[in-house]
Amino acid sequence: MTTRSQSQTRRSALLKSIVTAPATRTVALLALCSAYIQGPLTKIADFNGAIAEMEHFGLHPAGLFAVAVIAFELTASAMVVSGFLRWAAALSLAGFTLMATFIALRFWEMAPGMDRMMATNAFFEHLGLAGAFVFVAAVDLAKGAAK
Repeated sequence: MTTRSQSQTRRSALLKSIVTAPATRTVALLALCSAYIQGPLTKIADFNGAIAEMEHFGLHPAGLFAVAVIAFELTASAMVVSGFLRWAAALSLAGFTLMATFIALRFWEMAPGMDRMMATNAFFEHLGLAGAFVFVAAVDLAKGAAK
């Protein structure tokens, strides 16, 4: 083995050890769930704003929907990060994200311009986020099957 390939092998091993470390996984799962942690905390801090948001999207009774969304997002995020029924929570967050995306980011109904472009970008970012949650569920289920 040449010195160059030995160096590449060491770098690959180092990268693998970093990427597969439990701390990296926890940080990545926290990052994936960050919007579902920050959002409810913001809603709790400004509950009247949370109610106004639910009313804006036609969800009634708004107070009940606000409480349900807060509880769901925080609980599902905790489950994803902790690993407790991670697959179920991840699939639930994927479904929630898709539903919320189709309710809140209806870019196809908007006039051309900056707002439509921003809504279009956010729509597809949310599709990617839902896909990431499906991937987390698939990995979790596959890992369980390998036990």
